Amino acid sequence: MDSQPFSPLSTLTEGAQARVCALHLSGGMRRRLQDLGLVAGTRVTCLQRASSGDPTAYRIRGAVIALRADDTTHIEIGGVH
Repeated sequence: MDSQPFSPLSTLTEGAQARVCALHLSGGMRRRLQDLGLVAGTRVTCLQRASSGDPTAYRIRGAVIALRADDTTHIEIGGVH
């Protein structure tokens, strides 16, 4: 079991990896993220933030996906390294 506390995906720094623990979203956005493979246990790598800070590019199951901070604050991660 991971001893680190959970935090939102939006806090992941460039180059860091974590695992998705939970999605705290509902409706269409939740379904869209699940369709992209963002489900519990999925490894996510933060690749690059836009110069303005939003959106951020993440590697999710081999694909590069840009997500807005508004959405990533509702994605719980753990096991950051």
